[in-house]
Amino acid sequence: MTAPLSPGDPVLVTGAAGVIGRVVAAHLAAAGFDVTGTDRVPVPQDAPPAGRYVVGDVRDPEFVASCLTGPSGPVAGLVHLAAIPSPGGVPEADLLDINVTGCYTVLDQAGRAGVRRIVTASSLSALGLAWAGRDLTPHHLPIDEEHPTLAVDAYGLSKVLAEEVAAFTTRRWGTPVISLRFPFVGDGDRLRARLDEVAADPASNRRELWGWLDTRDAAGAVEAALRTAAAGHHVVNVSAPDTVAEVPTKDLLAAHFPDVPLRRDLPDHAGLYDTARAESLLGFRTTHSWRPTA
Repeated sequence: MTAPLSPGDPVLVTGAAGVIGRVVAAHLAAAGFDVTGTDRVPVPQDAPPAGRYVVGDVRDPEFVASCLTGPSGPVAGLVHLAAIPSPGGVPEADLLDINVTGCYTVLDQAGRAGVRRIVTASSLSALGLAWAGRDLTPHHLPIDEEHPTLAVDAYGLSKVLAEEVAAFTTRRWGTPVISLRFPFVGDGDRLRARLDEVAADPASNRRELWGWLDTRDAAGAVEAALRTAAAGHHVVNVSAPDTVAEVPTKDLLAAHFPDVPLRRDLPDHAGLYDTARAESLLGFRTTHSWRPTA
C-alpha cells in the first residue's frame, strides 16, 4: 500500500477543457486539491474555476515535464484525461498517436518525476463492443474487468493499449495507477439527448450495453482513485448501477443477448457492467440518477 493523496496536494489534470476534464478539475479544486489543468485548447469561459491552467500538447515531453513542476512544487498526483473521446473525428493513425503516444508521454514523465499516484480515464470501449461497426456478443454478463477485449476498431484498441501503458508505468517506475473504465458520461442536456435517443429506439444503444455515468460521479470516482492507498495497477469499471433504458433489463437481454450467460440476477433496470471493484478498491458508489425518485 502507498500513501493516498489528500487536500492540499498538487494535482495535474490533463484534458481539463474536455467534457469530463473541466468537471473533474473543478471538483478536485473544490475538494481542496491544488489543481493545474492543461489541454491543447483554452479552457471554455463558462467552465467552473479550477486553479492554474496551461495550454500545450501532451505528446511533447518538455511541455509535460514543465507541467509536473508547478508554482507549488512537484506534482503529487496526475489525472490523465487528455484523449480523442470517440472515433471518427480524426484519422485512425492520429487517434492512436494522441491516445496512446500521448498517454505514454504523460505517464512516463510522471513516473520519472516521482508522481505519487496516477489516475487515467480509460473506457468501457476497451471491451470492443461500442465501436466495432458490427454487433458483437459479450462472453458473459454483467461484464467485469476480467472480460477479454473483443476490439476490432482503432478506438477500442487505443484504450486497450493505454491500459497497457498504465500497467507498464507501474512496472517500470513503481507508480500506482488506477485506470477508470467509463461508459457514456454526461448530465444535463447531453444526458437528456441520450435518454431520448434510447427511449425512441433501445436497440440503438445495444453496442454500449445501455451504460452511462453522470459527469459528477466521474469526478467523484477520480477523487476516490487519488485518495486510495492501493498499490499496483488496477483497471476499474465505473458505471451507474442502472441503464439509460426505460425498458427493464430482462427485456433488453431477451431481445438482444438471449444466449449470453448471466453471472448473477439482473432485476429491474440493473446495469450490465460489474462495478464491485470500484466499491471494494476505491470505496466508491455513484450518487446521481436520471430516474425519478419515488
